[in-house]
This record gives sequence, structure tokens and C-alpha cells, in this order.
Amino acid sequence: MIVVYNNTICTIMFVSNLHIKFIAKVIFVIFLVSITFPLYVSAQNKEVVAEKGDGIYRLLTRYGVSVSEHMDDFIALNKTSLGKDNSLIAGVKYKLPAVAETKATPDVSVTPAKAKGKTVHYAIFGSEYADIEITSNDLGGAVYYMVGGHGGPDPGAVGKYNGFQVCEDEYAYDVTLRLARNLISEGATVYLITRDKNDGIRDAQNLKADKDEVCYPNLTIPLNHTRRLHQRTDAVNKLYKQHKGSFQRMVAIHVDSRGVRENIDIFFYHDKRSETGEKACKILRDTIEEKYREHQPNRGYTGTVSTRPLYVVKNTWPTAVFIELGNMNHQRDVKRLVLPDNRQAVANWLTAGLIKDFKTNK
Repeated sequence: MIVVYNNTICTIMFVSNLHIKFIAKVIFVIFLVSITFPLYVSAQNKEVVAEKGDGIYRLLTRYGVSVSEHMDDFIALNKTSLGKDNSLIAGVKYKLPAVAETKATPDVSVTPAKAKGKTVHYAIFGSEYADIEITSNDLGGAVYYMVGGHGGPDPGAVGKYNGFQVCEDEYAYDVTLRLARNLISEGATVYLITRDKNDGIRDAQNLKADKDEVCYPNLTIPLNHTRRLHQRTDAVNKLYKQHKGSFQRMVAIHVDSRGVRENIDIFFYHDKRSETGEKACKILRDTIEEKYREHQPNRGYTGTVSTRPLYVVKNTWPTAVFIELGNMNHQRDVKRLVLPDNRQAVANWLTAGLIKDFKTNK
């Protein structure tokens, strides 16, 4: 008769003999992980040296790290080495957040096949405008990043017309969509950086406001103003690298907010360092003036071209054009926005200007 106690011991010894090799392998794997994991982490947190004039944004974008996604990680990693207000100190080493490199994928909803005469379907333009005929290849090879102003939690400037509310983000987005659709029909590749899957092109005066716009490809737009600018700048710059070597433009569309008596025309901003951006803006301004002379010969046009240190204009890598459609607080300017035929006319005229820019300002 075998005693239970002895039997237990025998069983344990038996099991141990059977699994000694397995246990040894597990211990060996744990040992390898314990000595290689710190090396892995160290390799991922690459150290780089800040140059004179660097801020966190410039440093992170230089090394392909998303500012909107990893700003907090960078600050946490380097909090003991940062200056006042999280400034960088030239010559100091800083750790980069561990980031897995991913290649941006083209936005299939707005990247057309460039075959003249072909009809393509993109639901984002709304049911009535989703089918687009490719009428020419005048913009073949050109890439546009369309940024409708504000969006998500930020409506931008808010005005009134005939008793209803006029929000900058809704009307700027509608013009942006109309312009994007035109560019696609001329053979361009177009990315909608600010986008709303529910609001296609709308032929109404009263465009009801919502907060469901997202940033390309499908990122929630943050409430914080600086983070919003970082987010859309990152989106454009990632795509820019993917299309390196192509003709590229970032086009931002806004509506200004000024005094109620100040009637202004469509005007343009560019980065002061960009001769190409200045020329593109002048081409657009001259085109608008030409169209007004043709369609409203006695109206006159006072649109301007100037520089302004706007964040997305300074920090996006493609040549940038920043367009203000008018003054949200002036009724004549607001009328330019609320009438859908006016929004389409503005989009058509801007299209003509961008085609001239493509043909003469490469």
C-alpha cells in the first residue's frame, strides 16, 4: 500500500521530470526578455539634439513624430530638461516618444481615377453631388489638401441672416466641398482634411450647425485651439511626404470676423517665406477680379494679398493659400455665403485660379 504522502511526493517528482525541459525554456525566455526589454525601450526613445530656434513642434515634425498625438508624451519624457513654458534649449538632448511608423493611406473617397469622361462616385459630397464626371486632365498630377476652417467643437465666427444663425465652419466647408469637387473633375487628387460624412454639398441658405466634423482620416477634433491646429497640420504633412515630388497645395478656407460696417472682398494670405505662395495668391486674386469684371462690371473688387503668421500656413509643408471669403458681421458679405449659387460661383472662380496656378506656378 502506498501512503498518500509518499504518493504525492512521487507524483510531484514525476511531473517535474516530465516538464523540466519546458520549465527551463520558460526561464530562459524570461531571462532574455528581462535583458533585452530595456534595450528595446532605449532604442525606441531615440535621443536628438535641439537646434537653435527649435520648439517642440519643429523638433517633432523634423523626426516624423505627430505633435497632436505625442506632445504630452514628449513633455513627460523630458520634463527635467525643458525650459520655461516647455521651451527647448539649444544643444540639449531630448528623448523622442516611441512611435511605430505607419504609412498614411490615400483617402479613397476623394482620390479619383484620372480618366477623362469617367464618372466617379464619392459619398462625402452628398447624394445629389456624389457622382462626378472627370471632364479634363488639366490638373492631372496636382494634389490638394482642403482645410475648411474650424469645425468639430469650434463653429468659428457666427453671424445672422434673415433670423437664422450663420456659422463659419458650415459655410466654409460647403465652399470647400464645391471647390474640391471641381478640382476632382479636372483630374486632381484631393484630400479633405476637415470632413463631415453627413454634410455633403447643401443647396440651402440655412446650413444648420453640428459638431461632428473630424480631421483626416477620422480623428476627433479637439476642443483646444492649439491642438486643433497641430492635428490638421500633422495630417497635411503626413500626406505631403506620401506625395513628395508632386505639385501640392494646401488650401484653407475661412470667413473673417470684423466690424459690422466693414464690407470686405475675398482676400488671401500666404507665408512670408514663400514666393510660390505669394504668386498663387496673386493669381487667385486676379482671377476673382477678372470674374467680377465679367459678371458684375460696375461692382469693383478690392481683394488683397498679404502675409500673416498663421499656424497652418507657416507649418504645413506644401505651398499654402489661406482664403477669407468675407466678413461674417457684414450683411452683404454674409449674402455671398448664404446663397448657394454664390457659393458655387466662388468655388468655380477659385477653381479657375488654381488651374492657372498649376499651369504657371510649378
